[in-house]
Amino acid sequence: MSYNESVLKELLDLIPQTGRLEWIGIRPGKKQALTALKSVRMEQGSGLEGDRFRGSVSGKRQVTLIQQEHLQVVANILGKSEIDPGWIRRNLVVSGINLLSLKHQSFQIGEAVLQTTSICAPCSRMEENLGPGGYNAMRGHGGITAKVLQSGEIQIGDPVHLFKA
Repeated sequence: MSYNESVLKELLDLIPQTGRLEWIGIRPGKKQALTALKSVRMEQGSGLEGDRFRGSVSGKRQVTLIQQEHLQVVANILGKSEIDPGWIRRNLVVSGINLLSLKHQSFQIGEAVLQTTSICAPCSRMEENLGPGGYNAMRGHGGITAKVLQSGEIQIGDPVHLFKA
């Protein structure tokens, strides 16, 4: 590993910020409104209890997360005062930590440990939920998908931070 690669690796692994879990929602069925919760159990290998994607075949999209800060950006782009977290169909809204910095990382929320699996691209439902331009407003602001590595209970207010085994 060259000097530049080692410095870059150190920088990528340095995430001193601790975020906060602000909102939890589960999708009970296809095209159904999300149900907001104060707490939920995450199960290793399957996702959030009660969510329609729980136990999905690929296992890569067990949980979806978005930054609260990005909700305001999308609202600004669309000329709205705010965006209801349920409209964007993500399971968890977090604040205070850059979710993209958790790429190739494991992170902890409450008792659960997750691992980022992908960027969460917007779906065509964003036009329906957010209005004209909703899909394009969400591009680059859709958050991440993750899989659950360690089961546990999570609740609003829990810290979100890099997991160090």
